[in-house]
Amino acid sequence: MRNLCLLLLLNVSVASAQIQLSDQAEISVLTLGPWQGQLYTAFGHSAFRVYDPVNEIDKAYNYGVFDYDRPNFYLNFARGYNVYMLGVSDYPRFEYAYIYYNRYIHEQVLNLTQRQKQRLYDFLAWNAAPENRDYLYDYFYDNCATKIPEVMLKVFGDTIVFNYDHIKTEYSFRELTDLYLGQQPWGDLGIDIGLGLPTDKKATPYEYMFLPDFVEAGFANAQIRRNNEQYEPLVKETNIIYESEPEPDASPLIHPLTAFTVFLLVTVIVSYRDQRRRKLSRAFDSVLYGVCGLVGLLLFLLWTATNHQASARNMNLLWALPTHLVIAIALWRNASWVRKYFLSVSALSLLLLLCWFFLPQKLHYGLIPFVAALGLRAWVNYRLR
Repeated sequence: MRNLCLLLLLNVSVASAQIQLSDQAEISVLTLGPWQGQLYTAFGHSAFRVYDPVNEIDKAYNYGVFDYDRPNFYLNFARGYNVYMLGVSDYPRFEYAYIYYNRYIHEQVLNLTQRQKQRLYDFLAWNAAPENRDYLYDYFYDNCATKIPEVMLKVFGDTIVFNYDHIKTEYSFRELTDLYLGQQPWGDLGIDIGLGLPTDKKATPYEYMFLPDFVEAGFANAQIRRNNEQYEPLVKETNIIYESEPEPDASPLIHPLTAFTVFLLVTVIVSYRDQRRRKLSRAFDSVLYGVCGLVGLLLFLLWTATNHQASARNMNLLWALPTHLVIAIALWRNASWVRKYFLSVSALSLLLLLCWFFLPQKLHYGLIPFVAALGLRAWVNYRLR
C-alpha cells in the first residue's frame, strides 16, 4: 500500500478552476473496500471523482495522500502532527491500483445541477492547489472519509440534509473500528492499548462517517434541496465498478488471548517453582516488568507529549505502569519499599481484573491473562521477599 500512496503522490495534478464543465460532466463519491494486507487499509477509503468526457477530465480527488519526504515526517507522525493532503490523480490509474489489491469500488453519482457541479469542481480545484491542500489528520474527526461530507457541507451548506434512519446502533468509536478488525486481532489489540478513553465516546450518526462504508450509506440516505424548496435524493445513480473477490481468512494462527493464556500458564509454572525452592526468578520478573514499563512510558508520552487526542486518559496505564521500569532494576535488591510496591501491584491487578468489564474504557479482553500474570508475579515477589 505504500507503493499505492507513492503512486498517487507522483501523479498529483491540479485541475484548473477556470475550466467550465460541460453538460455531460458528472461528479461522484467513490467508496473503496477494505484490504487486510495492512492495518491502515482495513477500514477502506473514500474519494471524489470528476468525469467530463468533453473536457477530457477523469480525475480522482483523494484526501488520503501524505508525503514521506516532508521535513521531519516521522517525528511529526510520532508527535501526532500528521499532515495529509488532497491529491489529484488520473482516475484510470487510481482505479487500477484498487482493483489490483482486490478492493471493491462503488461509485455514487451525485444528483447535482450544472451550476452545483461547477461549484463543487471549483472548490476541489482550489483545495488541491499546493497552498490549500494540506490538513492536519485525525483518526476519527479529520480523515479521507470525513472530508467527503465535510466538503459537501462547505460547498452547499444546509441544502444538504443527511438522514440517519439507517443507523440502528449506538456504537463508540472503538466499537466501530472493531467491526473491521476481525481478521487482525493483533492490530485490534494494538489499537485498544494505544487509544484511550476518548475512543470510547459514543459516536453521533454523523460521526459514523469517519468510516468509508458509512459515508456511502450516509450519501445513499441524504437529500439535496433545490431552488423550488423540493428535496431530492443526493445520489442519482450507484455504479458497482468493481466487486472484490472473496479472499481466504487472513487471521493469524495465534490469537492474542491464546498467546497470553499460554504466557499465564508459564507464569504459573515459574511461580510454583519459585515457591517450592523459596527463590525468585528475578530475570523473568525483570523482563516482564521492564517490558510493561516501556509500554506504560509510551502510553504516558502519547497522552501528555503528543497531539494524539485519542490516546489521552488511557486506562491501560492501570496495568502498564511506567514505574515498572524502575522496579525492573530495583527488584534485584531486597529493599523494603520493593516488597511494598509488589503488594500494591498485586492489589491493583486484582482490583482491575474484578472491574475489567465495568470500566468506562473498554480494555482488550485478550489482556486479562497477561494482567493476571503481572498480579501473580507481584504476589509471589511480596511473599518471598
